[in-house]
Amino acid sequence: MASSSYSNSPCAACKFLRRKCMPDCIFAPYFPPEEPQKFANVHKIFGASNVSKLLNEVQPHQREDAVNSLAYEAEARIKDPVYGCVGAISVLQRQVIRLQKELDATNADLIRYTCNEMTTLQDGRRIGEASSTFSQSPTAYYYPSPWNNDPCAGDAAFHRGGGNHM
Repeated sequence: MASSSYSNSPCAACKFLRRKCMPDCIFAPYFPPEEPQKFANVHKIFGASNVSKLLNEVQPHQREDAVNSLAYEAEARIKDPVYGCVGAISVLQRQVIRLQKELDATNADLIRYTCNEMTTLQDGRRIGEASSTFSQSPTAYYYPSPWNNDPCAGDAAFHRGGGNHM
């Protein structure tokens, strides 16, 4: 926490509000003079009076987190006035879902490929003669999705790596 109340430079809030920065300024520890845009954004979205009231109601050890949350939400609201940080969260959730579907499809392809290779090896030569590359369990590379149903959940032999899977 940088406190500008003991230096000759007012905190970013007092400078923005064009007032004298007093030694007990509620804003000084959280809005240092070198971060003027931080207070400008918070002021634009929430207003100085509301921020001051909030900081006075919050326990001193929670104030820095409160200011960081306000600053993050203010910046998000300036970028996206309708949704703010909820819009950013929504975009990230859609990206996670898309990537999970891609991972599931890749895992399915890997299982199909591994099972086809094992079937080819079984048809062409005995299992014991298979190279070490293909003698591993097909589950060695399978990563089940915690969000979707596991397509192999009912196949206990598959999870143990035994049996013919096709």
